[in-house]
Amino acid sequence: MVLSNYTDVSAMRQEILDNNLRTKAIIMDIINFRGALRELETLNEAGRDKLAALRKCIDRMDVLARDETDSKLAEEVEKNREQYSKTLQAFRKANVATMLEIEKSNKEELFALRPEASEMRQRKLANGLAGSKTYRSSALLLQHESVTDRMICISKQLHETTQKSAATLDMLVTTSATVESTRDELLNTAGKIHQSSKLLQKYSRRDCTDKMLAIFGLLMFLASVFYVLWKRLF
Repeated sequence: MVLSNYTDVSAMRQEILDNNLRTKAIIMDIINFRGALRELETLNEAGRDKLAALRKCIDRMDVLARDETDSKLAEEVEKNREQYSKTLQAFRKANVATMLEIEKSNKEELFALRPEASEMRQRKLANGLAGSKTYRSSALLLQHESVTDRMICISKQLHETTQKSAATLDMLVTTSATVESTRDELLNTAGKIHQSSKLLQKYSRRDCTDKMLAIFGLLMFLASVFYVLWKRLF
């Protein structure tokens, strides 16, 4: 049984280490990411999965520590919980910082736009209307259309970024509330278990005292009987 528990603890420690390292790697990828929001959401999903796996493994270790009443293992669980909280905060900060950078980049691109028409469209127009006022007007119109299309596209990207940021922040707030609620429940359960242990110890001591009193009474009774018989016989 002891060997089995040792094996379980070793496996849990290895799983916690693996999930922690993979989560940190995903956090670094998020920090360095400057692509599309859909790809960022994929990284977020992977990070959330690793965080959930890490939390479940810590909870299993906590249950084992309580079942075995292992104080050292309980201390290790608390350290793992603190490390999990730090990793979760780093994950949130990385997401917020990356989204702000993407939004900033999109805004800079929007404000840095200059009227530039497509070269291919200008060439086609130049072949038919070279040297004429109609060509210049059409080229200018194409330039404005190109700029307008790009502005609309970037505006949509900014809107999508804002929505994704709001959704991610809501998710992070919900996750934080869930973690805090789980921690409070575990602390409450630990307090109840501690109180139950004290009551059991108290009842155990009382039972031992009752047995000692019963034995003492029996000895007194036997001594009295022996004394009466001795008086009558001698």
